[in-house]
Amino acid sequence: MKILKSLVPYIIIIVVVVFVRTFIITPVKVNGNSMYPTLEGNEIMLLNKLSDIDRFDIIVVKLEEEDSELIKRVIGLPGETIEIKNNEIYINDELLDDPYGYGITYNIDPITLGEDEYFVLGDNRIISLDSRAFGTVHRSEIKGATNFIMYPFGKIGKVE
Repeated sequence: MKILKSLVPYIIIIVVVVFVRTFIITPVKVNGNSMYPTLEGNEIMLLNKLSDIDRFDIIVVKLEEEDSELIKRVIGLPGETIEIKNNEIYINDELLDDPYGYGITYNIDPITLGEDEYFVLGDNRIISLDSRAFGTVHRSEIKGATNFIMYPFGKIGKVE
């Protein structure tokens, strides 16, 4: 009985850590360069599974047809109409001031998003696999938002 009493604090700690990692915050690794120059491959970030999703948030997407998780930036929100022409993004026919895009992108005819759909792009528009290729992302496919690098240690901190 004495041994069991001494183990209770450790069991509680393990349960809390598993709960937090499963439902609230978990690490996620950046693969590839589709988010360059904001993020680089092999960086490790903290994913907030409870955050609201806003324009320009960096999110982690798990698509049904993809085997891996993708890290992308939210460009279009539910109910908006997205169009890309002449390397510029338009939301509801208004030019979007997009300070994150790197490289050229091709034209996309207007797409109107449903009530739970998002349009996502990688910051490195030249090589990114994103909504231009696989279409819109449903809210259920978004695992959460991330904006904090925890590794490499020299880059620890918040990113935009």
